[in-house]
Amino acid sequence: MPRKVANPLALAVLAYLTAEPMHPYELGRRLKEHGKDRNIKYNRGSLYMVVEQLRKAGFVAERETVRDTQRPERTIYGITPEGREELHTWLGELVSQPREEYPHFGVALSLLSVLDPAEAAALLGRRLATLDEQVAEVEGVLAAAAGDGVLWVFLAEERYRLALLEAERRFVTELVASLGDPAYVRAWQEFKEART
Repeated sequence: MPRKVANPLALAVLAYLTAEPMHPYELGRRLKEHGKDRNIKYNRGSLYMVVEQLRKAGFVAERETVRDTQRPERTIYGITPEGREELHTWLGELVSQPREEYPHFGVALSLLSVLDPAEAAALLGRRLATLDEQVAEVEGVLAAAAGDGVLWVFLAEERYRLALLEAERRFVTELVASLGDPAYVRAWQEFKEART
């Protein structure tokens, strides 16, 4: 059965509202402060839209409207019992059931033979350099968090990201070596000549 609100940002909003009722602006600030914007794409407008969708679905409800002379009125939202149930069901599914995803790199790999092997290897070399930078960045985040005493469970997504980056780095390194194999280069050239 499809979810009433299927945007991953909605899941994060529900999770954050379990701590306390908040205004969408505060939700956005905390998501960014906790690095969730590295895993969930959103902007201010999409955050307000998701909160409204959750409200219409009955997963969050207005708790109060705060009026401040210096700012426009702000509506504070809290999670409902239905929202808590949705959060636990949805999160349980995501954690327990692998899901087929379609990353852009997978598409590129499925069409890699279109490129000259030397060109493909050079492009993958650039990708490796970027992967090295990303690995170093995540390692820095993890080291800083460990130094601050952050409990490991709050870094699970960064540890997962690091594992994926390291696996991709190994895969790309092996792929670059394979593209240089004379037997592959010969086969690629023969295939290209047969098509022209």
